[in-house]
Amino acid sequence: MDKFVIEGPTKLKGEAYISGSKNASLPMMAAAILTSEPVVLSNVPRLKDIDTMCKLLVRLNCRCERKENNDLVIDCSSINSDFAPYELVKTMRASILVFGPLLARLRSAHVSLPGGCAIGVRPVNLHIAAMKNMGASVEIEEGYIVARSDDGLKGEKIYFDIPTVTGTENVLMAASLARGRTVIKNAAKEPEVVDLARMLKAMGAKITGEGESTIEVEGVDRLKGVNYRVMNDRIEAGTFMCAALITGSAIELVNAPLYAMDAIVDKFVEVGGVIRNIDDNRIEVKGNALNPISIKTAVYPGFPTDMQAQFMAVLTLANGTSIIEETIFENRFMHVAELIRLGANIIISGNRAVIEGVDRLIGATVMATDLRASASLVLAGLAAEGRTEVLRIYHLDRGYESLEKKLSSLGANIERLKQ
Repeated sequence: MDKFVIEGPTKLKGEAYISGSKNASLPMMAAAILTSEPVVLSNVPRLKDIDTMCKLLVRLNCRCERKENNDLVIDCSSINSDFAPYELVKTMRASILVFGPLLARLRSAHVSLPGGCAIGVRPVNLHIAAMKNMGASVEIEEGYIVARSDDGLKGEKIYFDIPTVTGTENVLMAASLARGRTVIKNAAKEPEVVDLARMLKAMGAKITGEGESTIEVEGVDRLKGVNYRVMNDRIEAGTFMCAALITGSAIELVNAPLYAMDAIVDKFVEVGGVIRNIDDNRIEVKGNALNPISIKTAVYPGFPTDMQAQFMAVLTLANGTSIIEETIFENRFMHVAELIRLGANIIISGNRAVIEGVDRLIGATVMATDLRASASLVLAGLAAEGRTEVLRIYHLDRGYESLEKKLSSLGANIERLKQ
């Protein structure tokens, strides 16, 4: 396993290019199952989760080929398997996204119950209930979801008790080839869901209401291939904004999707950051004296849970007491113990963290527990005095493309070493 070694504190300067969105790319890759024509996705980041989804598609007898320019070519014309095995699905929860497309295209699916980061229970019961509602028979057998829709899926009203991103995406894909009209109530509004809907529409799907709480899909007989550019990663952009904050630096971000980042930008400014537009695809973000703030995670358009850990790292050095309330995942404070090892003053009470700002952080050896926790520890290491070692960064490699190279280009003293 690899680790990061960081010497701090450091000032950052220069520009960082924001990669394509992992959370948009993965459902689009699954959507390629819906057509017998080639799908070309551009701006796809080079990440372990992308590689895992490619392996899964190949296992289903699709072709998945990475080009040099971050294009991904997927051809599912010869798909002949509905089996998504445990050894691939266990490492990435997004593998559940093949469930709906397989049912729609092959009228059967045999998909392992998913894994991913250990940040809390993320049940797939909403996916299963939706497919049952659309006419599929679904059973859980020996850790696998086994589903059939011999007569094809039919349009239906789907109501989610809570908005679910992957649940909404699964139904969007399945409904595109279902008979009749599907109405999704309490749908997820995330920009990545909207991006998937736009791709499906480019393939010939009839979808209205994406980005709203009610989405309607009129099923069609077939979908065509498409060339589509994936949106840029709002969480990566937010992470670099936090890097500017915690180091008190000014850096430029290229292709940051600010249109999808209102809640992140609001908190960035509230904590003391400054944003300046340079041109259409370039902004300058600058960190100043850090103000204490309160954050409550929520589904989009609220503050994203995927930015909670990074802002907590920033707030460890704020001038006063901050409060973070986590409402999405029950185990998403596992980075707190590691931040405390670096000198942070944080007290946890249920789903609330009280962060009392300290004068400085001191380098230490810390261990990443999940993807975004990894990022928070790297940020803290940039500001900490002395040497910080971040272990188990394979979590981070699932969601950040060449993070250490991008930070090094900004002047950070960070390197990847074998443990």
